[in-house]
Amino acid sequence: MEQLLLFVGIGVLALFIRLVAGSFDGERVERYVKEQGWELLDRSWDPFGPGWFAEKDFRIYQIVYLDQQGNVHRAHVKTSMLSGVYLTNDHIVQREDHPTKAQQDTLAEENRRLRERIRELEQGKPET
Repeated sequence: MEQLLLFVGIGVLALFIRLVAGSFDGERVERYVKEQGWELLDRSWDPFGPGWFAEKDFRIYQIVYLDQQGNVHRAHVKTSMLSGVYLTNDHIVQREDHPTKAQQDTLAEENRRLRERIRELEQGKPET
């Protein structure tokens, strides 16, 4: 009976440690994504993700994120308590066809500048 309790206690302790580590990993991954200017859409633990066999100290997650251009990416990240976040197998799974707000502003400014230049040319002003 004591051996069974010891075995169950070790199992509960291991589960608790894994949950705490996962919580810290989640915060670390989310911070990394935000620092890149991206938006994290989904994160899930992927224990057998790329590199799982060679990396004993890292935990691997699959993430889905939105980049600044509006593209949706799927990637794997490796992280651990004593290291940073390493992105691997990053693929765009959905491209954004519509220009972002920054691109629209840039296009509007270029359009205004070109209309102004056309007006100058129509009035016979030379290029400066």
